[in-house]
Amino acid sequence: MARRDVCSFQLALASAQHPVILRTHVRLRGHKVMARTSSQKRKTAETDIVLSLDLDGSGNSTIQTGIGFFDHMLTLFSRHSLIDLNVQTIGDLHIDAHHTVEDTAIVLGDALREALGSKEGITRYGHAYLPMDETLARVVIDLSNRPHLEFRTPPNAASAPNFPLTLTEEFCRALASNLRCNLHVELLYGRDGHHIAEAIFKGIARALRVAVAIDPRVKGVPSTKEAL
Repeated sequence: MARRDVCSFQLALASAQHPVILRTHVRLRGHKVMARTSSQKRKTAETDIVLSLDLDGSGNSTIQTGIGFFDHMLTLFSRHSLIDLNVQTIGDLHIDAHHTVEDTAIVLGDALREALGSKEGITRYGHAYLPMDETLARVVIDLSNRPHLEFRTPPNAASAPNFPLTLTEEFCRALASNLRCNLHVELLYGRDGHHIAEAIFKGIARALRVAVAIDPRVKGVPSTKEAL
């Protein structure tokens, strides 16, 4: 096998296992790679949000939403997606947490969509089974530009003590609508509300990590329509 063919094979293998490492290697080889980043600001009568992210990060984050549990969820979302994420949200928490969670997800979805740009070369689809002790969640995502959420949980699924499960659903709905993705979230089983929410957020992170990764074999946009 020629040396060039060997190098191409090694890069393809590395991309499947470590897509971020591959992109770093490509930059070192002198190829032009656009930064996949976004900075967003959104202010309403209910919330004031400043958010920035880097799809090709290493999972570093600074999160301040005023809701401790939500901060925890966004921190682990960043860590397991490998998306660098900075969020500062000031919301009307004297009412409840709904506007803060929903609006933060709106801005996060907008930022992810902007950072993806034309979506050329992305994997597009991703899925994850995420166990958390007695809990198991399944998350599947398609960066299709067709927003849709399927959020399925068993009847009477538990909430975290300070974070209703309905807030997790609202986060998912706002994220899917503004990222314009097809998002399926299913709680297969689980008893502890904290574990349920954490499995879902981590599952979204892991599925998104796969979907946004660059596959060097993909030429252009991964769709027969040639547009996403």
